[in-house]
Amino acid sequence: MQADAMVLLDGVNVDVPPSWIRPGAAIICCEPTLETGIPEYIPNLLSVAYFLCFISDIEISRAQTPKPVTQLAEEIGLLPEELEAYGRNKAKVRLSLLDRLHSQPDGKYVLVAGITPTPLGEGKSTVTIGLVQAMSAHLKHNSFACLRQPSQGPTFGVKGGAAGGGYAQVIPMEEFNLHLTGDIHAITAANNLVAAAIDARMLHEATQSDKALFNRLVPSVNGVRSFSPIQISRLRRLGIFKTDPAALSMQEISTFVRLDLDPSKITWQRVVDTNDRFLRKITVGQASTEKGQIRETGFDIAVASEIMAILALADSLEDMKNRLARMVVGTSRSGQPVTAEDLGVSGALAVLMKDAIKPTLMQTLEGSPVFVHAGPFANIAHGNSSVLADKLALKLVGRDGFVVTEAGFGADIGMEKFFNIKCRASGLRPNVVVLVATVRALKMHGGGPNVSAGAPLPREYIDENLSLVAGGCRSNLKKQIQIAHLFGVPVVVALNVFKTDTQAEIDLVCQIAKECGASDAVPCHHWAQGGRGSVELAKAVDEAANRPSNFQFLYNTEMPIVEKIRTIARKVYGADDVELSPEAKSKIDYYNQQGYGSLPICMAKTHLSLSHMPEKKGAPTGFVLPIRDVRASVGAGFIYPLVGTMSTMPGLPTRPCFYDIDLDPVTEEITGLF
Repeated sequence: MQADAMVLLDGVNVDVPPSWIRPGAAIICCEPTLETGIPEYIPNLLSVAYFLCFISDIEISRAQTPKPVTQLAEEIGLLPEELEAYGRNKAKVRLSLLDRLHSQPDGKYVLVAGITPTPLGEGKSTVTIGLVQAMSAHLKHNSFACLRQPSQGPTFGVKGGAAGGGYAQVIPMEEFNLHLTGDIHAITAANNLVAAAIDARMLHEATQSDKALFNRLVPSVNGVRSFSPIQISRLRRLGIFKTDPAALSMQEISTFVRLDLDPSKITWQRVVDTNDRFLRKITVGQASTEKGQIRETGFDIAVASEIMAILALADSLEDMKNRLARMVVGTSRSGQPVTAEDLGVSGALAVLMKDAIKPTLMQTLEGSPVFVHAGPFANIAHGNSSVLADKLALKLVGRDGFVVTEAGFGADIGMEKFFNIKCRASGLRPNVVVLVATVRALKMHGGGPNVSAGAPLPREYIDENLSLVAGGCRSNLKKQIQIAHLFGVPVVVALNVFKTDTQAEIDLVCQIAKECGASDAVPCHHWAQGGRGSVELAKAVDEAANRPSNFQFLYNTEMPIVEKIRTIARKVYGADDVELSPEAKSKIDYYNQQGYGSLPICMAKTHLSLSHMPEKKGAPTGFVLPIRDVRASVGAGFIYPLVGTMSTMPGLPTRPCFYDIDLDPVTEEITGLF
């Protein structure tokens, strides 16, 4: 029960009692070919055992040769013209597939969420992939995984790659974690085009007359002056229905050409897909050519861009184009919102994003299909992969198939936003929630010491401690199960087993989880065993997904903004009430005045606690949730209140992951990625 690997010589004839074998241990069966001399090859067998115990994720990924993406596409029912290959291992899938399969019944819809995690993460992606591998290879169901594209920030910063791990990962993991098909680069380009357009427009308005602006915005070409379609749209929003530029009065010309952006009320920032704390606040316009147009601004990480959230929530190219046009970038001095369409840039944004809207097809280590698409920041955005990936996958698997998608962070953040924001946008309804827990995280919520990335785990997390486990189960795990039940969805608890977990701890978690209302609770060994290690989870999910469900939203969007915030704070987080700052109250009044009051709520809160206080573990009560500010992502379609201090640009630690990442110039093999 203590061994990481067991070597069985003459394994065919040896009957090993199950009580000898620790769950997740590697078993190596060898049938000797020599009558004597077994000791001669024992050292080699021990080397194999050592290799199996300590092989890295990237070595596991590289040891498997992916099937050609064209073969994968044929297996899942794609036509050749619906595929745009990016090399041998990945491809974009065209949205025309939705039209072809519009009458095909959808499969079962499974959401993988989690309890409040430690800073190390508890393995939701690994569970998602292990579950799909079990469904596909072992239960013979058509199954699909839908995952977010990882940001380079965490990849080179603290977390490392996000392809899963062990024998439950997306391959090739190097391609998954680095660039993929360029979607995040497209978002970065589009986002920064908007930022450039804002500053350029303010410069030109500040240095030109109305007449000069009009002559440049509506130039005469071959003696003919005409409005572009996007300018016609702006005129109509202003209540001007003339189409001949010569027919506009001087007042109409002034209204048309001047956005009159208030520099202090610009909400749009530039982005870069790197953790860089020194870009959180910058000053632009200091060159002499900017003619004194100096202002403070900053950078967000690329996945925090509203354009990323739009990519994840759009259900068609037309829908994405309309959402991009509605994005509010700031406010005029007269108090009116200024949009990307007002800037004249939204059509160009759609052009930059036309390929990014297509999900990327990849595969798991065992050859199950995966859609990788979008990667919205799970704090200030909704933290879920795209609506389009889910819709395409649900059609491809058919009525009896399963689509497993993952929500960011704990159930109080990613799952709540999945239900209240993503499900509203998609019209899809989940059949079951898989709630991922680890003994490690449960011990933390049961009163264990702090866990820090890069620091050794305290002894409490390595040695058996049933008291800490029980405390975490009856606080955080119980509360997260209750949150899922608020939406009327059955819950299956997946205990992601680590090698330090004891059987008594595993049994205790499963027992208490069922006492707390889970339909089932099962230990999972997918990291070590792949799909075979998640068969019991797959069976439990299959059973739960076939039960009648009673899905419901937590709130009606027509409720006042404050009441929607209060509902989430009380019912999901366990707060007594909310406290709004004067700035938050003022913003809510403004959004109501502008007609945004019926948008759903996307709370920007720490993921390390159910409350706004990261140090408060378990299931805190008796607190008031402070709302520091309230902002709007109008194009994406949600209001996001800021709870406490939330950073949209992470920083690098003292020893980032990039210290271990390298390239062999001869073989071109990457090392140290994870």
